[in-house]
Amino acid sequence: MMRLPHGSLYFCLKIRIDNNCYNRKNMKTNLTKNFQQKITKKSLWQKPWFYVVLIVALILTAIGLYQIPAIGDRAYYYVANARAKVQYFFHPPAEASFNPQGQGTLLPEVVATLTAMAPTATPTLQPSPTPTAMPTEAPTFTPTITSTPTPTPTPIPTAKVLTGVKQEMQKFNNCGPTNLAMLLSYWGWEGDQTVTAAALKPRREDRNVMPYEMLDYVNAHTEFTGVVRYGGNIDLVKKLVAAGYPVLIERGYINAKEGWMGHYGIITGYDDAKQRVNIPDSYLGDITMSYDEISRYWDQFDNIYLVVYPYDKTEEVARILGPQWDKDYNLRFALEQTTARIDHLEGMDLFFAWYSRGSILVELQDYPGAAKAYDQAFAIYDQLPTDQRPWRVFWYQTGPYFAYFNTARYQDVLDLANYVLDITPEDAIPETWVWRGRANKMLGNWEAAVNDFKTALVWHPDWWVAENELAAMGVAP
Repeated sequence: MMRLPHGSLYFCLKIRIDNNCYNRKNMKTNLTKNFQQKITKKSLWQKPWFYVVLIVALILTAIGLYQIPAIGDRAYYYVANARAKVQYFFHPPAEASFNPQGQGTLLPEVVATLTAMAPTATPTLQPSPTPTAMPTEAPTFTPTITSTPTPTPTPIPTAKVLTGVKQEMQKFNNCGPTNLAMLLSYWGWEGDQTVTAAALKPRREDRNVMPYEMLDYVNAHTEFTGVVRYGGNIDLVKKLVAAGYPVLIERGYINAKEGWMGHYGIITGYDDAKQRVNIPDSYLGDITMSYDEISRYWDQFDNIYLVVYPYDKTEEVARILGPQWDKDYNLRFALEQTTARIDHLEGMDLFFAWYSRGSILVELQDYPGAAKAYDQAFAIYDQLPTDQRPWRVFWYQTGPYFAYFNTARYQDVLDLANYVLDITPEDAIPETWVWRGRANKMLGNWEAAVNDFKTALVWHPDWWVAENELAAMGVAP
C-alpha cells in the first residue's frame, strides 16, 4: 500500500474540507433562492395577460374620452388631418381632373321644360321703380311694400363698424353654422354653433352648408327672416352696413399649407380711407381685407350674400337693395356682371368666371347654357397648373350636377360625382351622394341608387332631400 507524505495527507484533507464547505454554501444559497422564489409573487409585468388587459383598458379609455365633445372634436381634427395627408401623398387631388363627355338624349319632360325657358342671351337690365316683395323668402310672412316715390339716397359715411356680433371660433368643418350663429347673435339670438350645426349638419364630417340652407334655418328656427342674393359688390355692402345690417358672404380662401378652399365671413365694417372691410373671422380671428382682395375671392362664389333681419325691417332692406330685391332681376344682373369679367381674366380667375356663369344660369333654369359654361370651366381647369387647381370647389358648388342632369347627361353626373368622391379623403359630401344616386337611377342602376341615397343619409341624418328620393323609389330610409 502506497503511503502519502504527511504534507500530502494534509493537502487532501484540506481539499475535502473546502469542497464540503463550498457544497454546503451552494446548498444554502440554492435553498435561499428557492425559498425566496416560493414566497415572492411573480411581477405583473412578467405576465402576458396583463398587457392584453392594459391595451383593452387604454382603448376603452380613449373611446370614452373621444365621446367628450371638446376632446373628441380636437382629436378628430388631428385624425382627419393625418388621414387626409396620407391620401394626398399617394393620390394628390389636384393631379386628377374631370372631362365631361357631352350631350345626352333629352327626356320628353326635360324637352318640355327647356322649350319654355328664356334664351341664354342676357338682356340689358332696367331697374324696377318699385321692388317687389318675395313671399317665398319668408314663408310665414308676406311683407307689404307701399308704392312710394323713390327718395333721394342719403349719403353713407366714409367709415362704419358695427358692434354686437359675438365672435366664435369654429370647430372643425363648422364654418357655415358658426358664421350663421354669429350673424344671428347681432340681432339678439341666443345660441352658438352647436345649435345651428345640429340642424344644418348633424355629422361634423359633413363638408359644407349651402347659403340656401342657412336661410331655410333662419326662416324655420328663428324669429327672423332674410334674403340670399347674387352679384354683390362693395358699394352694396357699404349701404347695408351703414344702415346697420352685417352681410354674410361666401368667398375663396387660400391656406398656405392646404391650398384653396371655401370660407364664410361676415362683413361688419368698412373704411374708404383705408379701402378695407372688417371681418370677425371664425377661423382667423379679427381681420381686415382690402376692397380688391375681398372682391376677387368673393367673385369665386358668384358674389353671393345673405342678409338677416327682423320681419319689421323688411321694407327697409328692400329699399336698400333696390332692384336687387327682385330675384329675377338680381340673377340677370349677376349674370351680366360675371359675363363681363370673362374677357379680362386668366388662369384660376377665368375658371371661376365661367363656373359662376354656369351657376347663375342654373338659378335661371337655363340648363343647356349652364352646361356649356361648365364645360368651358372644366376645360380651363384641366389647363391650370396643379398648384392652382381649386379642387375643393366641387364640395361647395353643385351647379354642374343640375346642369348635366337636366340636359340628360347622366353619365357626366355619375362621372363627376365619382371624381369628387375619389379626390376627397372622407366622402362626407351628402349632396354628391344624392346626385350620384339620381344619375344611377336614370341609368338603370337601381340598387346602386338606393345605396347612394342611404349613404347620403349616413352623412346627413334625416335629410329630406335623400329621404324624398328613397320615398319616390318606394324604399324606406
